[in-house]
Amino acid sequence: MTGDTIDDGGSPLPPPSHSVACLAWREGEVSPSVRSVPEETAIAFTFNGTTHAVMMATPADLEDFAIGFALTEGLIEAPSEIASLDIVTTPLGIELRIWLPENRAKTYAARRRSMAGPTGCGLCGIESLEEAARPAPVVSNASRFDSSAIVAAMASLSSGQKLNRETHAVHAAGFWVPSRGLAAVREDVGRHNALDKLIGALVRAGEAAAHGIVLLTSRVSIELIQKAARLGAPVVAAVSVPTAAGVRLAEASGLTLVAIARGQDFEVFTHPQRIIDRAQHHVA
Repeated sequence: MTGDTIDDGGSPLPPPSHSVACLAWREGEVSPSVRSVPEETAIAFTFNGTTHAVMMATPADLEDFAIGFALTEGLIEAPSEIASLDIVTTPLGIELRIWLPENRAKTYAARRRSMAGPTGCGLCGIESLEEAARPAPVVSNASRFDSSAIVAAMASLSSGQKLNRETHAVHAAGFWVPSRGLAAVREDVGRHNALDKLIGALVRAGEAAAHGIVLLTSRVSIELIQKAARLGAPVVAAVSVPTAAGVRLAEASGLTLVAIARGQDFEVFTHPQRIIDRAQHHVA
C-alpha cells in the first residue's frame, strides 16, 4: 500500500490549527488579541474512483483516518486489503483516494448498489436506515481491569491532547493498556473522526485492542459503539454521558461501557464484570 501526498493545483496540506485575530473582552475592557483555532477541512473518501463520503475534519493523521474509516465502514478487514492510498490536496479540500483489490472492489460495488438515494443526501431510504442501525460485532474477550485503571486511563488522556491544549476545541480518542499506559491518541474536530483515526493508528501498529481501554472525550453515541466494537476493544470509557441507543448497542455487543468518568468517579452502564475493585482483585 502506498500513502503518497499529491499536491493537485498548488494547495499544500493545511496545518491543523491557525492563529486568528479577535477582540477580547475581559472584565468590561476590550483589547486586540489572538486565538489559536482548529482547522476544519472538507475531506472526501473515494474508493476505486467513486466518492463514498465527504467529512469535515482536522487535516492531520490522514492515513490513519483513511484506514480507520474503511475498517469501521466494513469495506476492509485489514490495512493490507488496500491496494493503494493517495492523499490529494486541492484548493477545495483533500481527497483520500483509496484503491481496493478486485475482490474488495466487487463487495464495495454491491454495497453501493444497495444504497438508496444519491450519496449527497446522507442516510435515506429503508436500506440506509437499516445501515444506520446495523448491529455491531460481539466483543467476547474476558479481559478485566482494576477500577483504578479507569481513573488512571482517563487522567492520562490529557497528556496526548496537544491540539486541544492549543485550541481547547477538539475531541480526542485514546487507547490505554495497563502495562504501558497511554499507547496512542488522535484528535479531531469531530468525535467520530478522532476514533476512526485512532483505530487506523492501532491497526497499522498491530496493537492488540483486546488488552486495552478506548478513551473518549465526548458523549457516547451509537456510531462510536459500532466503531469500538469493530476494533474489538472490550471497554470504552468516556468523559460524558452515553445515549440510550449507545447503551443498548453496547449491551448487545458485549462491550463494557463506562461513562461520566471524571476524576475518581465513573459509572458503568453495561457488562460491569470487566471492572473489578482493588479488594476483589487482591482476594482473587
